[in-house]
Amino acid sequence: MGGWTGQLLRVDLAAGRATVEPLNMTWARDFIGGRGLGARYLYAETDPRVEPLAAENKLIFATGPLTGTNASCGARYMVVTKGALTGAITTSNSGGHWGPELKFAGYDMIIVEGRAARPVYLWIYDDQAEIKDAGRLWGKTTWETEDAIREEVGVPDAVVASIGPAGERLVRFACIVNDRHRAAGRSGVGAVMGSKNLKAIAVRGTRGVTVADPRAFLEAAWAGKARMAKNPVTGSGFARFGTLATMDPINEVGALPTRNHQHGQFEGVKEIGAGALKKSGRLLTNKACFACTIACGRVTRVTGAGAARYTVHTSRKNWRMAAEGPEYENAWSLGADCGVSDQDAILMANYLCNELGMDPISMGVTIAAAMELFDRGVLTEARCGIALRFGSGEALVRMVEATAWRRGIGDELAEGAMRLTAKLGHPELFMGVKGQEFPAYDPRGLQGMGLGYATSNRGACHLRAFTAGAEVFGKMDRTATEGKAELTKKLQDTGAGTYDAAGLCSFVDSAVGPKDVVPMLAAATGIAYTVDDVLKAGERIHNLERLWNLRAGFTAKDDTLPPRMLSEPPPSGPSAGMVSRLHEMLPRYYEIRGWDAEGRPTPAKLAELGLATL
Repeated sequence: MGGWTGQLLRVDLAAGRATVEPLNMTWARDFIGGRGLGARYLYAETDPRVEPLAAENKLIFATGPLTGTNASCGARYMVVTKGALTGAITTSNSGGHWGPELKFAGYDMIIVEGRAARPVYLWIYDDQAEIKDAGRLWGKTTWETEDAIREEVGVPDAVVASIGPAGERLVRFACIVNDRHRAAGRSGVGAVMGSKNLKAIAVRGTRGVTVADPRAFLEAAWAGKARMAKNPVTGSGFARFGTLATMDPINEVGALPTRNHQHGQFEGVKEIGAGALKKSGRLLTNKACFACTIACGRVTRVTGAGAARYTVHTSRKNWRMAAEGPEYENAWSLGADCGVSDQDAILMANYLCNELGMDPISMGVTIAAAMELFDRGVLTEARCGIALRFGSGEALVRMVEATAWRRGIGDELAEGAMRLTAKLGHPELFMGVKGQEFPAYDPRGLQGMGLGYATSNRGACHLRAFTAGAEVFGKMDRTATEGKAELTKKLQDTGAGTYDAAGLCSFVDSAVGPKDVVPMLAAATGIAYTVDDVLKAGERIHNLERLWNLRAGFTAKDDTLPPRMLSEPPPSGPSAGMVSRLHEMLPRYYEIRGWDAEGRPTPAKLAELGLATL
């Protein structure tokens, strides 16, 4: 056997013990790893009706068979749980070096259950696993936590995944941060970790990853690298400009959500895009995750007057002036969606999200919702402690910090945009699906993205079905609904089985598809996977997640978009007059999925996927 280590670590925080178990290899074959295998274990072991922050909810860290190998971008791990933000099954993805290090220590997965009586962290060094006191770490940022743990265990190259103050305070969109800047970012996995009094998991592994057929694996891996090197996106585009290169073309077609999705274009886009960041001197270099040949990460700095203006003085420390980001999603959510065109404010807000441990997408969209509520007079300066106006960089930075510590109005922002807007009597101002805030693509201008958002099992997500690749950068008509159901299903199944389950970054899909990944997967595991096998695994994963959500109480009524997307077109720009025509696409989507009119997988479909007995 190769690819998989064949064992998992089960951590019972209430009992204070960690035990090694064999991996269920039947499940591994059918669900491959990562998102798929984590979802299979969660389905088997957790009641979908459990409260997300209850001790009975489980938190699963899952790698894939290609995690830790030299396959390009084989760095990914998934955090699988019931999301604190959504109440749906969530599979939140992160890169960096933590996932490979877990494989090097000899584990495919960690299953965390129960709740510790006091703050603790988990220390793994190969076959030694110890639950250690984290009292002195509670309240520290993710950066501080990483440094403190390495010093305490005496292993300077240990890799740490931790929560910041936001996770400790159960901010609904708190994330888990590893390698200082990489994050399992969405759906509130950090809040679930905080609810268990688990501050961090530190790991050091020395065993490497074994593959079943080394020669065949290297041939397949190098073929993939060659394809990526020749591709304009993976070969040079993201390395030069990062994901921020996406901003200008999305704005040009009128699909860049602005001021809480009231508009589809941002007049300040030239001040916050990739070109502006590079020309300003704030971009220092790019950076890569483990085994990455793309290096899309941005290392940036805040300088001059901006450093003085946005340094945070209300905490016990001032915040650093150089760190990573922002990527496209973060620059959009903290920038255009809040009407902010001040680079320094966006950079500082992004740094704060990383150190305090929050998802910048949900943070920005929640602030944007609050800014619209302020515009309407629902929120006041007296209540917020600042004029919460669109375009205010000062308000942006102040609200990020207040949210992480749940101070003042930040305590309400910490619940996310859905709960905030509902509490204040305007639920229609929540821009998201299934409780999760939208990413940076307006579904009125990109019809396929709307269907992808509505049918994503973890709530609004651009990574589950990135139809914008075809609608903006390809040849599909972005305004049409024909073919979007088929495209969405294909992308969902391909992403789940080919990348998320195998342990690869989804960015490789610009150059490397299933026919390229399958030879790596087969050579690594020793199983003669075919392309059809992997796509079927992806379909199996998506349907299993759907079953879990149905049992958690979600229905077809949750496969929808906010009223603004369905009935309020942008007033100007290339998408003026357009709304999402979700009603034209959703029935067809259900049909080709093999689901009934209520969005439930039919018995025949479940039997086909081997899920009938669940």
